[in-house]
Amino acid sequence: MTDKRLMPSDPEACARKLAQVQRGELLPEERELAAGRERLSVGERRQSELGRPEMYDSSFIKAADYGFDDAFMHEAMLRLGRMRTSEPLPRDRNLVQAIRDLDDLIEVSNLMSERLHEWYGMHFPELADYAKDDRYALLIARHGDRTGIVEELGIDLESMGADFDPEDVRAVQNLADSLVRIYGDRKVLEEYITSLVSAICPNMCAVLGGPLTARLISLAGGLERLASLPSSTVQLLGAEKAMFRHLRSGKAPPKHGVIYQYPELRKAPYWQRGNIARALAGKVLIAAKVDAYRGEFCGSRLDAELKARIADIRKRYPSPPKKPAKPKQARNHRDRFPGRGKRPGHRPRRENMGLPP
Repeated sequence: MTDKRLMPSDPEACARKLAQVQRGELLPEERELAAGRERLSVGERRQSELGRPEMYDSSFIKAADYGFDDAFMHEAMLRLGRMRTSEPLPRDRNLVQAIRDLDDLIEVSNLMSERLHEWYGMHFPELADYAKDDRYALLIARHGDRTGIVEELGIDLESMGADFDPEDVRAVQNLADSLVRIYGDRKVLEEYITSLVSAICPNMCAVLGGPLTARLISLAGGLERLASLPSSTVQLLGAEKAMFRHLRSGKAPPKHGVIYQYPELRKAPYWQRGNIARALAGKVLIAAKVDAYRGEFCGSRLDAELKARIADIRKRYPSPPKKPAKPKQARNHRDRFPGRGKRPGHRPRRENMGLPP
């Protein structure tokens, strides 16, 4: 016997039901149909609470057969789109965009810093030995000419650079001033990311720290998606190019991705990194699941367990594994074919066998 419950005939109410389905929720009508039935099979993983999911071809079900014409479906889909786009987003989506914005700022600042060093280096090449990064740009933006920079640094130095006209100095100062503002924006954005990731992912921060946690969430596309990945995928996030190169050319597969920035993994000898990366990915995945589903804080325990596992790996594998000995290669055909002639397949002459020629 087959039973059914139809969607509401009002487009707004129908859109609300469809939004619940898209969010992975069970509808009251579905619970009503499943009540009192045993060994129920369902067609979606969303309904796994009601029975065992199985593949089900529902292409034969047409909305028009039940009184929902094209105009109704169009209106319902429009209302559904407006409804879903106005829903509040999880804060990890902002974290993903913030870390990508930080990547853009880092790339732009590196390009501008390279240009500034090359340009101002014609006027004062020695400055690169006394100031770095934002300090370098700040001195140029503040003084422009090398005389003021030398006075602020308190050094006695005669530069080998060429003299600039005042217009050229102002042009370089404008570039340096733009770079100083970008460095300031980077600092503000890094503080925002640190505070945001500490509030969203306290367990992951306890294991990895704030910057690396934000990087992993950005690569995965969100906290919930990260929590749904297997630990082997978490281990290789950020190493996609190396993985595809392995699949394409057969080269050695990568052992870790962006989690290589974890200090204990980065400092480990090469023969221990694979084991440490697997242990780290497992603990990170547990922390991500707890954070995604708002569980109790367990980051300190996970961090302690990880540190104990790393210590055990170092104790078990103190020295690199011995490489298997290569088989000795034959130097010529006599070594390859002992007891035979000068070449493979050689047959002795008949006279050497005691036979007439």
